[in-house]
Amino acid sequence: MRFSLAGSELHVLYVVDVSEPLPESCRVVAWRPTVAGIAEVFHARIADYRYPTHSHATWTVLIVDHGAIRYDLDTRHHGAVADTVSILPPDVVHNGYPAERFGSFRKRNLYLDSGFLPYELVGRAVDASTFQDGRLRAAISALHDRLIAPDSLDVETRLALIAETFQHRLQRRPPSIREPEPTIADQLRQYLDGHVAASVTLNDAARSLQRSVPHLVRSFTKRYGISPHAYVVAKRIEAARGLLLQGMPAARVATEIGFHDQAHFTRHFKRHVSVTPARYAASADGAPQRMRRPGHGYG
Repeated sequence: MRFSLAGSELHVLYVVDVSEPLPESCRVVAWRPTVAGIAEVFHARIADYRYPTHSHATWTVLIVDHGAIRYDLDTRHHGAVADTVSILPPDVVHNGYPAERFGSFRKRNLYLDSGFLPYELVGRAVDASTFQDGRLRAAISALHDRLIAPDSLDVETRLALIAETFQHRLQRRPPSIREPEPTIADQLRQYLDGHVAASVTLNDAARSLQRSVPHLVRSFTKRYGISPHAYVVAKRIEAARGLLLQGMPAARVATEIGFHDQAHFTRHFKRHVSVTPARYAASADGAPQRMRRPGHGYG
């Protein structure tokens, strides 16, 4: 099944709509983005329904957009509301139901591969499943927005920083954050320059440079004033401009420079250049003649 959301086509796992009339209905939209580490994205509106006791093989990160949820995780009772973030560990049984005061809720879940956090934090997550952390919640909400039309490098960066925050929260100690390293930033830049048109991942770079992904991001951003993702996108757009002016079709340019489809390429190109790739390429036809005519100068 495929589903169109905000103009983007997604690979949807299922869409469920039970009990009418609105708004007292249960609605679910779920999909699997083509991003490593994310097993499923799950958005739901639940009313007058209790999830049976069950478990997942994944870590579950949950935010509530409206209402409140009660859930029993193993033998612990927990609740989640709109200003909290909840994390449920893999293979631990739980249920879920609307808090009586509201009778319904809207939520967004991320089901993340078991390697999202170290397995030794499972017990901590059972004891302390919910946190009040506005910055973390905003980061998770922004990640959901990016997953409508995902950019792998961007999502990988956001997910790594979210995982780091959860790890510090569950370890219950102040974060020990390594100072940014200019030399590591330079090495990462060399790595990115060598993989601009490839399927570059920060996880690969982290293994190569023996640093964590969050540390690479902080070091690079401190050194160059731009995130690794934004740097790669800018380099790809720079390469695309040259290929378009040489006459290469936009669809081929998109794949040549590392974008996974033409829509993805067009969105970034227009953001950087202000026009679509097709209009940019067409502008080259007769450009010297137009520039010599009165009223056609720029700047």
